[in-house]
Amino acid sequence: MDKEKLILSIMKEAEQDGEPISREEAEEMAEMEIKAKGITEYAQAKEKKPRKKREVKKDAKKIALILRLHDFLEQITDESQIVNEQREIEFSLYGESYSLTLTKHRKAKEK
Repeated sequence: MDKEKLILSIMKEAEQDGEPISREEAEEMAEMEIKAKGITEYAQAKEKKPRKKREVKKDAKKIALILRLHDFLEQITDESQIVNEQREIEFSLYGESYSLTLTKHRKAKEK
């Protein structure tokens, strides 16, 4: 609940009880209520910042390996094509479709 709405609600409630209070008193009560409830006020940006597109670093070793695998597959398959130069090759063999995905594993962390 935003602070202004809370102040107005406190003033309206006090008026209904037959004991109208001033705005300053309502502000003070609202602040105490917010602190008591542990409500934190977050400011929201009106416009979201556009995200920068992440640039993928090219791995020369992966590209070279994909090219070599593609050359090999061309010799033994009906057709093959590189889908992603660092990651994937699609090919067909004996009338069936296949894809080969290359994954480079990170080094294990030392304990």
